[in-house]
Amino acid sequence: MSITKQQVQDCLKQISLPGSDKDIVSGGLVSDIFIDGAKVIFSLTVPAEKARELEPVREAAQAAVMALDGVDSAMVALTAERSPGSEPAGGGGPDHGHRQAAPGSPAGLPAQAPVEGVKKIIAVASGKGGVGKSTTTVNLALAMAERGLKVGILDADIYGPSMSRLLAISGRPEANDDETLLKPMQAYGLQVMSMAFLVEEDTPVIWRGPMVIKALTQMLRDVAWNDLDLLVVDMPPGTGDAQLTMAQQVPLAGAVIVSTPQDLALIDARKGLSMFEKVNVPILGIVENMSTFVCPKCGEVSNIFGHGGAKSEAETKDVEFLGDIPLHMDIRETSDSGKPVMVSSPDGPHANAFRVIAGNVARQLEL
Repeated sequence: MSITKQQVQDCLKQISLPGSDKDIVSGGLVSDIFIDGAKVIFSLTVPAEKARELEPVREAAQAAVMALDGVDSAMVALTAERSPGSEPAGGGGPDHGHRQAAPGSPAGLPAQAPVEGVKKIIAVASGKGGVGKSTTTVNLALAMAERGLKVGILDADIYGPSMSRLLAISGRPEANDDETLLKPMQAYGLQVMSMAFLVEEDTPVIWRGPMVIKALTQMLRDVAWNDLDLLVVDMPPGTGDAQLTMAQQVPLAGAVIVSTPQDLALIDARKGLSMFEKVNVPILGIVENMSTFVCPKCGEVSNIFGHGGAKSEAETKDVEFLGDIPLHMDIRETSDSGKPVMVSSPDGPHANAFRVIAGNVARQLEL
């Protein structure tokens, strides 16, 4: 029997709001409730200054939902909000002027805590969407695995996960033997975790920042990664909560920045590069994607998005230029079909382009 939103709401109405004659539902704390099979996810929106005080309420809500028939797991986060101009809980200090994570969120984790079962972690990032970052992540991971490494992928793009499509993975992850961790999904020898495995493909994820951070942390740390030499994290575009969470709380060995040659993409790529530099994450280098287009009929070379911009930017920023990848139908078609070029055409020129990039990354990581 599947659980319903009404059943969850009725359950939460039994939890009183401290200092009030209302329950947490009638008091307006409970966000929209998201249900996927036997998984229940929602947040409690509270004033930032009361976040620590209301942590027992979050725990009670999660325990109550977990006790319902038909619920296998529940994820409840505190979304702490403060009025404009007010100080975050705790007053001044190193985070003064910024939103602070509520208790029970990843801020409670030790800074730079290692991830069990993973030796090294790198981020593949871009300042904007649409530059082929996820396709680069997949083929880079496969090229690293080809070198004899045990490699995994974490799809950190909560709002737009793509690994299920890029690697043709279907189904849901299973719990490990003691039901404390999720087993990563498998494809082409890679261990993979993504929000795409936890929600339906056409279901939008409409969450505030704290919920995104909570989900990202659970996908990273509540997964039974099996003795990985390298975990490649496909970051969402931009420089928001997910990027800061990874940079500040995970011991990243480095970041790969992906950009197209055009000026607009390079402007945003600079922002991503600067963000990682400010949080002391080593920049492994820049990849120029969609670098050139060779007409399959006449062989004419066209620089649709320009050419060499990322290489020039790497020289300007004094970071390594890792390599370029052409704009080609084969890369797009194989990505859409779930058979990346490293798998479908391992002896072709496009696969070799990714091997060059993987070699440059492996050398810097001393893998």
